[in-house]
Amino acid sequence: MISVAEALAHLFALADAMGTETVPLRAAAGRVLARDVQASRTQPPFHASSMDGYALRRAEVEPDAMFKVVGEAAAGHAFDGKVGPGQCVRIFTGAPVPDETDFVVIQEDVTRRGDLITLNRDMDGKDNVRPAGVDFKAGDRITVPRRLGPSDVALLAAMNIAQVPVIRRPSVAIMATGDELVMPGETPGPDQIIASNTFGLAAQLEAEGADARLMPIARDTAASLKTAFQLAATADLIVTIGGASVGDHDLVAPVAEELGMQQSFYKVAMRPGKPLMAGRLNGTPMIGLPGNPVSALVCGKVFVAPVIRAMLGLGAHPAPQMQTTLAAALPANGPREHYMRATVASDGLRAFDQQDSSLLSILARANALLVRPPHDPARDQGERISYLPL
Repeated sequence: MISVAEALAHLFALADAMGTETVPLRAAAGRVLARDVQASRTQPPFHASSMDGYALRRAEVEPDAMFKVVGEAAAGHAFDGKVGPGQCVRIFTGAPVPDETDFVVIQEDVTRRGDLITLNRDMDGKDNVRPAGVDFKAGDRITVPRRLGPSDVALLAAMNIAQVPVIRRPSVAIMATGDELVMPGETPGPDQIIASNTFGLAAQLEAEGADARLMPIARDTAASLKTAFQLAATADLIVTIGGASVGDHDLVAPVAEELGMQQSFYKVAMRPGKPLMAGRLNGTPMIGLPGNPVSALVCGKVFVAPVIRAMLGLGAHPAPQMQTTLAAALPANGPREHYMRATVASDGLRAFDQQDSSLLSILARANALLVRPPHDPARDQGERISYLPL
């Protein structure tokens, strides 16, 4: 067996970089920017008022000063005249500030009678002007690597970037194996269960930016597995679930080897998820996950999701861990790295008593995976501990 860190190093070596494509701005959210982009305009493109009020010269601002209102400026409608001494322009938020002015007195700080305003004695003193280019200037860049969130999309729009270069989504063929499985909605036989892993894993990987494809369930025969592998051959990554152990019905490894798989590793010193394997099948990266539901999803979090991020150009990094205090004591850990289902609350991190790798209900209640290093000694309440947020 190899360590989790060693397994991740092997997997990152298998992670192929994806190509690029261009998508409309509306489809850019959640995608990974492929190259730096630059603003085609300055924002704001003019000195703009940040308040409703009156635009005038700062040099003329003093208590009880009077000004004649000679026009109006609104957002999208600049004042096209001249502002002379002792004059002002009624202005609204977002409107261009007239060239001759450099101060906007807010409307609450004036008294208006007809076309005349009088400044109050107590004013806030702010000029209430947003300088041209205070947000960004033409030529300013958004740099890679970056996964585009809502604020990034808004910034791209403001920069007048309508078409966005992004990394292509890696297509992932997810293949469940086993005679015991039927699809949700079907009626299982007396010895069968519902296939759940593929749906959870697909959701997990799609959240990372993958294009997940669910393959038909492969039965425990060499012929069925070969057909499934043929259907998955066009994917950027093949992920199998189940059949990766060494029992008489665990045929994934021998069939993949017969089809030309070059194995990178088999078995990882972790709980849950020991029977994990990886390699290349005719040039395509392949990861074989264990069949227990929790094992598959934990391995998806620890191994497959970081591979997806690496394929998207976001760097070859393990899933980021956080730290908090233990809410309850823990006994010593064994020789394998243990990812325990747990909850993080105001009193700290608390592991569930039940950690059997078949219990999806416990995983669904968890919001963290408590990470125990191999041979970690007993831990007392209040000690610092690492975890992966779920």
